[in-house]
Amino acid sequence: MMTFLHTFVQINRRIKRHATRYSIVLIVLLFGLFLEAYMHDFNLVYITLFFVFSLGFSAGPIGILNLGHLEAHYIRSGRLFANQKGKISIEVHNNSKTTSWAVTLHHQDDSVNLDQIKGGASKILHLPFFPLQRGTLIHEGTYLQSKYPLSTARLVMKIDQSYQATIYPEPKGDSLRSFLQEHEAYYGEEKEFDGLQLYDGSQRLSSIHWASVAKGDMSVKVFSKETQTPKLIFNFYKVADNDEARLSQLCLWVLECERQNLPYMIQMPNKLLISKKESTDEILEYLARY
Repeated sequence: MMTFLHTFVQINRRIKRHATRYSIVLIVLLFGLFLEAYMHDFNLVYITLFFVFSLGFSAGPIGILNLGHLEAHYIRSGRLFANQKGKISIEVHNNSKTTSWAVTLHHQDDSVNLDQIKGGASKILHLPFFPLQRGTLIHEGTYLQSKYPLSTARLVMKIDQSYQATIYPEPKGDSLRSFLQEHEAYYGEEKEFDGLQLYDGSQRLSSIHWASVAKGDMSVKVFSKETQTPKLIFNFYKVADNDEARLSQLCLWVLECERQNLPYMIQMPNKLLISKKESTDEILEYLARY
């Protein structure tokens, strides 16, 4: 018994309670039943008053134990890019043997329903996140909330841990294929016919597939390249007109090179980034912090 009380006291300190509109309903109901019992002295009213009071009183400890045994911490959830939808992942674990009910995860105006989580089980929740600019992110102020069992109180348990991540530049600009076409003499000549793709305005007019134009579908011929150099070389000052546009363009090309497993180098103002010496995340982080 003493162990249970000690555990309950520790859990109770972690949880904040807030009134809801049902709290007012409960108080008004108890007051009305008390007046009715006092004025008319009906046994049925006394029984109802005792029942409602017991129900309301027991809801508090039940709700605290329902929420208090949960633990939550941030986990890595993939790359985050400026001006693109992302997610922040949080793992919630139930340390008790009983199921926790009607729990939600909140951060500012966003929330995710946990519904129920069985005793000893864990669940991973994903909060939507939309970063507006590149740089370092510190995500905090997240909390678990529950109104279980009667919604007469809103119980809140703050997640003390914070999450730090890097927001990479928005991947935006010309495609890698466009870059290769502009530097065709240096990076290779057309080798083999590789199919058709829709004309987007960046391809040369000489590549237009006129048979598709006649059918009302303007496409261009695509050829694989016979590469003449071991690495692609991107120069920071030549890829766009301003720093943010340059970082976005380089970020896009880094991701395309990663997908195609192409080696490359980036000539930054004070450093040469080499894909064979540094990982994609290390290069993206350098761009994010530039």
